[in-house]
Amino acid sequence: MVRSTLIVSVLAFSLTGFVAAQGEKPATEVKPPPGVEPAMPTPGPQHEHLKQAAGTWDAVVEMEGMPPSKGVSVMKITKNGFWLVDDFKGDFGGMAFEGQGTTGYDPIKGKFVATWIDNMSPALMVMEGSFDEKTKTLNMTGDGYDMQGNKVKVRESILHQTSDLTVFQMFQTGADGKEARLMKITYTRRK
Repeated sequence: MVRSTLIVSVLAFSLTGFVAAQGEKPATEVKPPPGVEPAMPTPGPQHEHLKQAAGTWDAVVEMEGMPPSKGVSVMKITKNGFWLVDDFKGDFGGMAFEGQGTTGYDPIKGKFVATWIDNMSPALMVMEGSFDEKTKTLNMTGDGYDMQGNKVKVRESILHQTSDLTVFQMFQTGADGKEARLMKITYTRRK
């Protein structure tokens, strides 16, 4: 169950690559003159590109050692345009699955950031990464857990073939230091 939890725990991150290259420098803090209220932050170009993922997506999930399964991801922009929220529902090996993720851009870190929670794991997953404009790929890294509950390094590669088709892959580095692919998800935008 821990393996399926780890594998499923990143479904929401798969569409976070609908973003432009983050070649811009992180925002610097500008202090207003004394007596002047600071301006509220506004979404930047990276946030604007997250909007491209808004909509409903059909997902085909291929996990190592299991037959393919299906899911549906509903993505919405919220919180004044800063966050993309993903509500995912699916069926994995006869078990109902529900998860929720958030993705945004942190101008202080200069990175995309994401979180994930689901009904098969008590652990919060946190990832961060950058977008490669040349390959149209968002690369994210973070920590996950293996089948024995040990912390492991996790890597995601999210290739945006078109605005309506995205291929997500998740990899895990084992105790032996070798990386192995755990899953592949193909997302197709619902018309």
